[in-house]
Amino acid sequence: MNILIVEDDIRVAELIQRGLDEQGFTSMIAYDGLSAKKLALQNDYELIITDIILPKMDGLDLCKEIRQIKPDVPIIMLTALGTTDDKVEGFDAGADDYLVKPFEMRELMVRVRALLKRNGRPASPTGFILKYGDLEMNLHTKVVKRGEVELNLTPKEFKLLEYMMQNPERVLSRVEIAEKVWDTHFDTGTNFINVYINYLRKKVDENFDTKLIHTKSGMGFILKQD
Repeated sequence: MNILIVEDDIRVAELIQRGLDEQGFTSMIAYDGLSAKKLALQNDYELIITDIILPKMDGLDLCKEIRQIKPDVPIIMLTALGTTDDKVEGFDAGADDYLVKPFEMRELMVRVRALLKRNGRPASPTGFILKYGDLEMNLHTKVVKRGEVELNLTPKEFKLLEYMMQNPERVLSRVEIAEKVWDTHFDTGTNFINVYINYLRKKVDENFDTKLIHTKSGMGFILKQD
């Protein structure tokens, strides 16, 4: 497994590299965003670990650039910025996971293995078109429509809606959403799942008479027609 580490702090970069080496991974370090972009687009990496605050190009822009060319490579963001808004910004840029500094190497390895496992899963058996009511999602083109209206979703909004459309009319708990959509366990005190549900509601339901995304108090969320 070949992993790209993007970190301008030499000590942190080498610490991560040693941890990956001990787990049998092969890794390469880039110390700025532009060098990382060049490496990421020229080589095939199974996973990218990147800081957000970087010289020459920050991690958010780097993530967006990589996503345009290689949409499927897993990306973990590392940062000292840990508010809900910071996490949402990272996920909206296309990150698959987000780890706040300082972190334990053991936790990083858990996130790495979880993302690699998810990335190796077979394609969804439901096919590449998901439909529920007048809501339609094309998993190949990443186009989502409600009736004739195309919905502009961020990568994480898309993944969340995809999971809900694969499990319609079933209550999905916050824990299940965190595990299945983000492939990790999140601090139960965070409200970022509620934030993304609200984002989806504004795009999927706000301008339509029939509401599809509903909250079950104390239990979670469900995709169903009124």
